[in-house]
Amino acid sequence: MGKLRRRYNIKGRQQAAPGPSKGPPEPPPVRLELEDKDTLKGVDASNALILPGKKKKKTKAPPLSKKEKKPLTKKERKMLQRILDQKEKKRQRAEMLQKLSEVQVSEAEMRLFYTTSKLGTGDRMYRTKEKPDSVAAQGLEKVSSLSGAHRKRHHQEAEEEESESSAESGPEETPADEQAEASAGSPPAHLPPAPPGARGQSPVPSGLPPPAPPAAASALARPPAKPAVFVPVNRSPEMQEERLKLPILSEEQVIMEAVAEHPVVIVCGETGSGKTTQVPQFLYEAGYSSDNSIIGVTEPRRVAAMAMSQRVAKEMNLSPRVVSYQIRYEGNVTEETRIKFMTDGVLLKEIQKDFLLLKYKVVVIDEAHERSVYTDILIGLLSRIVCLREKRHLPLKLLIMSATLRVEDFTQNQRLFAQPPPVIKVESRQFPVTVHFNKRTPLEDYSGECFRKVCKIHRVLPAGGILVFLTGQAEVHALCRRLRRAFPVARPRPPEKDAQKDSVEETRRFKKSQARARKAKATTLPQISLDNYSVLPAGGGDEDREVDEESLGSDLDLDLGDDGTDGGERPDASLPLRVLPLYSLLAPEKQAQVFQPPPEGTRLCVVATNVAETSLTIPGIKYVVDCGKVKKRYYDRVTGVSSFRITWVSQASADQRAGRAGRTEPGHCYRLYSSAVFGDFEKFPPPEITQRPVEDLTLQMKALNIEKVINFPFPTPPSVEALIAAEELLIALGALQAPPKTERVKQLQRSRWSCPITELGRTMATFPVAPRYAKMLALSRQHDCLPYAITIVAAMTVRELFEELDRPAASDEELARLKGKRARVAQMKRIWAGRGASLKLGDLMVLLGAVGACEYAGCSPQFCEANGLRYRAMMEIRRLRGQLTTAVNAMCPEAGLFVDPKMQPPSESQVTYLRQIVTAGLGDHLARRVQSEDLLDDKWKNAYKTPLLDDPVFIHPSSVLFRELPEFVVYQEIVETTKMYMKGVSTVEVQWIPVLLPSYCQFDKPLEEPPPAYCPEKGRVLCHRASVFCRVGWPLPAVQVDFPEGLDCYKHFAQVLLEGQVFHKLASYKGCLLSSPSTMLKTWARLQPRTESLLRALVAEKADCRDALLAAWRKNPKYLLAEYCEWIPQAMHANVEKAWPPTADC
Repeated sequence: MGKLRRRYNIKGRQQAAPGPSKGPPEPPPVRLELEDKDTLKGVDASNALILPGKKKKKTKAPPLSKKEKKPLTKKERKMLQRILDQKEKKRQRAEMLQKLSEVQVSEAEMRLFYTTSKLGTGDRMYRTKEKPDSVAAQGLEKVSSLSGAHRKRHHQEAEEEESESSAESGPEETPADEQAEASAGSPPAHLPPAPPGARGQSPVPSGLPPPAPPAAASALARPPAKPAVFVPVNRSPEMQEERLKLPILSEEQVIMEAVAEHPVVIVCGETGSGKTTQVPQFLYEAGYSSDNSIIGVTEPRRVAAMAMSQRVAKEMNLSPRVVSYQIRYEGNVTEETRIKFMTDGVLLKEIQKDFLLLKYKVVVIDEAHERSVYTDILIGLLSRIVCLREKRHLPLKLLIMSATLRVEDFTQNQRLFAQPPPVIKVESRQFPVTVHFNKRTPLEDYSGECFRKVCKIHRVLPAGGILVFLTGQAEVHALCRRLRRAFPVARPRPPEKDAQKDSVEETRRFKKSQARARKAKATTLPQISLDNYSVLPAGGGDEDREVDEESLGSDLDLDLGDDGTDGGERPDASLPLRVLPLYSLLAPEKQAQVFQPPPEGTRLCVVATNVAETSLTIPGIKYVVDCGKVKKRYYDRVTGVSSFRITWVSQASADQRAGRAGRTEPGHCYRLYSSAVFGDFEKFPPPEITQRPVEDLTLQMKALNIEKVINFPFPTPPSVEALIAAEELLIALGALQAPPKTERVKQLQRSRWSCPITELGRTMATFPVAPRYAKMLALSRQHDCLPYAITIVAAMTVRELFEELDRPAASDEELARLKGKRARVAQMKRIWAGRGASLKLGDLMVLLGAVGACEYAGCSPQFCEANGLRYRAMMEIRRLRGQLTTAVNAMCPEAGLFVDPKMQPPSESQVTYLRQIVTAGLGDHLARRVQSEDLLDDKWKNAYKTPLLDDPVFIHPSSVLFRELPEFVVYQEIVETTKMYMKGVSTVEVQWIPVLLPSYCQFDKPLEEPPPAYCPEKGRVLCHRASVFCRVGWPLPAVQVDFPEGLDCYKHFAQVLLEGQVFHKLASYKGCLLSSPSTMLKTWARLQPRTESLLRALVAEKADCRDALLAAWRKNPKYLLAEYCEWIPQAMHANVEKAWPPTADC
């Protein structure tokens, strides 16, 4: 037999025989009988009755050994770095593809391009250009990928995923991010055909999420495309060529696309970009003025609104009936108007009449960087009007144009715009401007430094106009006189003599320059010890900024230095200089002279205030001299005291001034301060709304039913103190309802910000004047005082009625002329003020007399010049009188007012009523002369005390009451110069104060002697009360006023009602009364039921006066019948019931 084959794992396959067990004894077998007689053998481990004998011992698991992390080897670090680099590349690739997809053209457009793969092959050199229809009909072909690219790419991605999973310290990513990266990193295998509605749109790359369902896609898709509208404009070729030079023309498409896609757009472009004149033309050509709609453009100044409308009409070759303007007193708007330039106050008045501005399709807010008060209010209102118009499917477009990049107040203000509007930046200047800083900054004589700098420019630098910025009218005239003396304009002479004179002058100037050069060389240098100086080098001459050497070339040597030598003020007729002033109060015909070219052979020099920063553009200006100062009017938020202060300009204003030099050619700006001082300037000027009182704005917003002004979306909100002061003033004037004083503190604080407007307040809001003056107009209907009140209010609203005659004289002749004119004006003021009762009206009587005399003389310029009146101010007063007369006639048609040029002076009684009207309007401007016993210092001599100021105030020397010194006066304003002076002063009788100004007085209890009495004219019970003026505690005499509200007022009214003083029918029953009417005032009156029932009935209907009782009887004719019958016998009840209510004599 052969050898047996060995089996695999034979020992394991063998079964061992059962042997004796060494473990625990087996449990006895269990036999269970079930209900159906079946038996179950074995051990039931699930039986809870059989438990193990001992508990299982618990053993502690051995502690896990923590594996220490080994530091990465060099190879692992390299591998990890390679993985991170691959991830970064994938992320950058995804971003790049995303950006490319945003600018990718559509497939339809791609099919129209010429291909380069077929150049020089086949039958044709170039493929013919296919039409869009044929391309759409053929459809889009599928682009197949290269063979084997998928396998290679998937293999690489698998390797990258393995390496990423093996690297423990690698950065973790969410699955969504990995999917986005993977999808962005792999190009699509083929592009699906575009849907029919997606032609002309950029295709969506495959890396983006898959398209949404049709319902969601329609919500996310762009609005349906509209046909393009183009309105042709017939411009002249010369105008079109000049227009194409403006930087904003290159941004026309960007601006119009933004306007079409967004409701609000911000356009930033500094002065010279052409935004003011060109943006309205863009909108007109795009059809925004179709369907009888208007393109509205607001300007902060009237001069700019008029000038821009004329300029745009000229450029577009359209009639002023189509491109019109509307300012406060005049305008040429017609039914054909399509572009309307206006001041921001005009648009605010239109919002009061038509809140949604339904006749406008676009509103352009120009010069928004100036942040005027009305501009801020308009932007806040228009931000809400745009949303309301969009809900009505009548979209309104809002464009905000700013000359600076300070747009954070608009873009980052969530209360103003929920979604930040797009900002479009336009190139600023057409030519570079070199800015020169002084090494030293003159602190006092900056006007003299301006003179020296202008002299150097005129003597040394090439031709070009000079623009000088100063602070005020007096400084402008002073510098103009100095420059005219230094460089007089000679009279014209024959050409031969002129040529000979010029050659002689050139020879003389050349010889003098040579002599100065030789003298400078021969001058011995002083001995200087270098130990006395710092080791840091001091820059020589001026500091230059923004110099473009390639473009300016030889202009680099135009640094004039600041050594202080100017050649003196010796007249030099060989260099004639045409010097012209420019400021806001200058006559329009004189302002227009700066736009005319200077005479032959002369240089133009314009000396201006800050009005030339943005409002006007003067042609031919190459050099700008900036003193760096500006005169501003500052208001105290609480006291209302105004003061003019000369301060540094902001950096934005300085840049605006420098930009005036580069309009026609490369220019230069000479700043009379150092670069270090410039660095300390504030970047932007504060908004006007934070620098002045806001009671007029608060009243206008309350009239628009905006109760909580503090919640209004201001671009820059005013201070809380200013809003509190405004609401307190309006409550004192009666324009707002005072909050109830019985509420809790928290409720009182909440109700203080939501005081509703009264009927008087709505009437005041219709007048385009300050609330104080509007209150005067509302009260002047009685005693035929309206024409005089309108004239006074118009004259108080227009500032600077008289010429400024305190300026320094240039010569003895001018000094004598100014003295004579001052004497003439003082004499005319005394004549216009009159005597007696007229004189007590004070400066307001002077204004009334001056306007009346000027109108009587025809308001001629000769009369104004002879009497020291500003002709421009008188014309403005005439226009405002007409506007106020129209407003009053609209409110009271029965008044029948008209502007009477032959208005007679008021009578004495009318003057008294006018004084009371002025007191009621200017009640918070009350002042009292300091008594002799209260003089603590010499500075209080002839001084006055006001409730809100601790310092003394004085009557201005130009006032006709300067020598009268009445005890109580009201003033128009306080101006702070060397002292605080009151202007527009009028006298006040002390007994008028509690009657006309009860809200400013603290009254005592009613006096018992004389006793309260009934006034038939008022229908009220009057009493005598003493009082003091609030805040200062001035004691006031006892006067007769209305009985204060309370239970005693009802008792006194019940007494006079029972006596028959209120209704004479009840007087016949006075003798039959069961008790005396005086019982109502007794301390034991409650013991009689009839007194208690009558008093309770009056209190229930708040019937404490005749009008309230008549109103109660209109609601219930049987009111008070039962209570009155308790006072008379039973037999007379029937007669009383028949004649009740007893109002037959009312």
